[in-house]
Amino acid sequence: MTGIDSVQLKEVIVHKVGNPTRSEILKLSANPLTLNDEIVSGLLTKYFLGAFNENEQYRFTHISDLQLNEVYHYIFQIFEDAKNFLPNSALLANFLYSKSTHVKVKEGEFYVAHFDNVPFDGDYVQAIGMFKSETKETFLRVFPHGQSLEVIHEEGVNINKLDKGCLVFKKNTTEGYVACVVDNTNKQSDAQYWIKDFLQVEPYADSYHNTNNTLGMCKQFITKEYAEKFDVSKSDQIDLLNRSMDYFKNNESFTLESFAQEVIHHEEVVDAFRDYKQTYESAKNVVIEDEFDIHLSAVQKQAKQFKTVLKLDKNFHVYIHGRRDLIERGYDELSDKKFYKLYYDEEN
Repeated sequence: MTGIDSVQLKEVIVHKVGNPTRSEILKLSANPLTLNDEIVSGLLTKYFLGAFNENEQYRFTHISDLQLNEVYHYIFQIFEDAKNFLPNSALLANFLYSKSTHVKVKEGEFYVAHFDNVPFDGDYVQAIGMFKSETKETFLRVFPHGQSLEVIHEEGVNINKLDKGCLVFKKNTTEGYVACVVDNTNKQSDAQYWIKDFLQVEPYADSYHNTNNTLGMCKQFITKEYAEKFDVSKSDQIDLLNRSMDYFKNNESFTLESFAQEVIHHEEVVDAFRDYKQTYESAKNVVIEDEFDIHLSAVQKQAKQFKTVLKLDKNFHVYIHGRRDLIERGYDELSDKKFYKLYYDEEN
């Protein structure tokens, strides 16, 4: 998140939240932190807010009534009256504790913070933040001892690595607010309790999420489904990855029909792609529109994940940026090895 120099950290409290299935306790603090040190306040603000991408916006939901979403309700109470901060921070910690039962959930510190003057969509608003630190790192501390220096080790939190966070802006109250979410410790496991069980949020159906989800789906389809169903080479996969990314970089809007014709081409692959889209939406619990405006920030984010490197044993890495027609794949019987032949004009 950018532009946080203006942010005022009004209040913050820390609770200890364990995993009840391991008999770890919930320890509630009686009072918020004392924020007399400006350096500490600045470091906390950077730690809390630095990891968020303000383009990735979520909202609180509930299957029947938004008011029954516990986190939404407690956040609403704090926004309504700052005097509700302390009791509702404890209610948030209690609710998180009740959802921390998965075997992979780690004990950690749970911070609740109240911010003012937070930049959002051209304005400055109030925000409530919830953060959990689960990962501890070892640090060396050097200190004077008589005429010498001594070194001891201590465990602490790296302020450049936020494990879990949710920043709720005081915007769109009746629609479930606008929130940004971070979960850096359980991305690929079943222990995604932070987003699914605790927060109960879903992304806004906007151009950013549509672009991000569609590119994520394309990458998964090309590297897994396409490779398995159609027995294509790695270079063919890379070619399709390149053409997919080029489509998003060179167009202002996405339509499933034009993407199928311009990028995928083959009818049987198009059919497999459409089927995979439904599977992906169901598995990820997202809805991807067939038509939407392309969001440049989402393209830039996903471009980092589109690996277009052809790795040949441990000897060669070939970076492929286009022109699949200039790559020829074959097999040499004499050496009993596969080969690639590359055609080019100049050597740099």
